[in-house]
Amino acid sequence: MAKKNKKKGASSLGTDGSIVASNRKARHEFQILDTYEAGIALVGTEIKSMREGKASLVDAFATVDDGEVWLRGLHIPEYSHGSWTNHAPKRARKLLLHRREIDSLIGKVRDGNATLVPLSLYFVGGRVKVELAVARGKQAHDKRQDLARRTAEREAVRELGRKIKGMRG
Repeated sequence: MAKKNKKKGASSLGTDGSIVASNRKARHEFQILDTYEAGIALVGTEIKSMREGKASLVDAFATVDDGEVWLRGLHIPEYSHGSWTNHAPKRARKLLLHRREIDSLIGKVRDGNATLVPLSLYFVGGRVKVELAVARGKQAHDKRQDLARRTAEREAVRELGRKIKGMRG
């Protein structure tokens, strides 16, 4: 059997394990309580656009309506080679989860002031998955404490590196 030729410098966008989009602000704005992996019901031109690496989770959030989980605010731009069959860029998309996972999410969101936040979009086995987090919003002082803690850890690692190299700070 002949080997398939791979192009040098070919982009890994849209292949297995590649991250298409990530919500970097989510970890800063929210305290992550629990994470789930869910599939997304998409149409053909949305998949093609995502294989080109185009998607944005900036304003995305998830809701539970009538026992179904919906992803809202996810922006997938229209496919560049699409025709009149192109999709709406900001439509609501259904998330595919098991019934027990949906029931668990309903309980966690209903109990407290938790929300459902998508953290990243990626491909697994040719299918698009979303990492969905049950999260609670951080207060301003919590954000400052996290920033100070990360800065202190970074400085400690730098100082340790200087001591190992024999330099003086």
